[in-house]
Amino acid sequence: MNSYAPFNKPVLHRPVELALSMVFNFHHLKVDYDNGRKWTRKPFDFAELKQLLTRWAVRMQEGGGWNALFWNNHDQPRALDRFGDVLNYRVESATMLATAIHLLRGTPYVYMGEEIGMTDPEYTSIDEYVDVEAINAHQALLELGVTPVEAFAIVHSKARDNARTPMQWTPGPHAGFSTGTPWLRPTNHETINVAAEQAVGRILPYYRRLIALRKQHPVIASGDIEPFALEHESVFGFVREHRGSKLLVLTNFYGRSTAVCIPAEFCAGAVLISNYGRTDTPDSTSFELKPYEALAVLVTTQSQGDLP
Repeated sequence: MNSYAPFNKPVLHRPVELALSMVFNFHHLKVDYDNGRKWTRKPFDFAELKQLLTRWAVRMQEGGGWNALFWNNHDQPRALDRFGDVLNYRVESATMLATAIHLLRGTPYVYMGEEIGMTDPEYTSIDEYVDVEAINAHQALLELGVTPVEAFAIVHSKARDNARTPMQWTPGPHAGFSTGTPWLRPTNHETINVAAEQAVGRILPYYRRLIALRKQHPVIASGDIEPFALEHESVFGFVREHRGSKLLVLTNFYGRSTAVCIPAEFCAGAVLISNYGRTDTPDSTSFELKPYEALAVLVTTQSQGDLP
């Protein structure tokens, strides 16, 4: 008797259906690439950013899909530096970006440090980076004739190490992350850290509020999405709707005030969240958003309210 006989039997291959429950896409994190090249510097293209976020939201909804929502990960520089103003409006930029992602249709992800407004490290030399990709890119730029100042500026704006610095827990040595020497030097942890946010911060409480709202309001967790103000040069907006409730979300991506026209029905709504502490709903269909302002207004159109 051949003891190996079982292994000689023909194998029947049956088709297997694979279902993706969630999709990560990175297209929106390339809108500050010049002609698709990573190691370049240019202001982000807001029109393209808005178009990409809108298209993925709408098309995934049409196909019954579900988006993973994120600004940051370990291979990207901090979104706060890319899409906000860390010098003049760090808190407002951080909370605006959080609002845009957390109120979209999909599942939001928070990358470490994002919830306290961590920024790219304030390095001044290529020697402070350890990622081989950044080091090689810096050398390649120099060989192409790019000046040392500009070569470092480019790497400083796009390096993966920007998001790999230790989590900033305290203002103490090594940001309270370790008693040893960390792989990358933390910077500005004296002012940006968890302890400070827990005590008097505005960013961490705002993230907690957004997460709580998603659990409280099915219109956020499960509602449909419809684009809003697609042609506006500064505002990314959308409307969520679910079983008698509608949520208007407005986010200003620039450090200047801007006017936006809203449907009259939202003038009778309630402010669900505002990163400027607004409590009163707009009293006119012509509404002014402050620099990096985020505002969400909820309208209940049926007596049963925002039911699951």
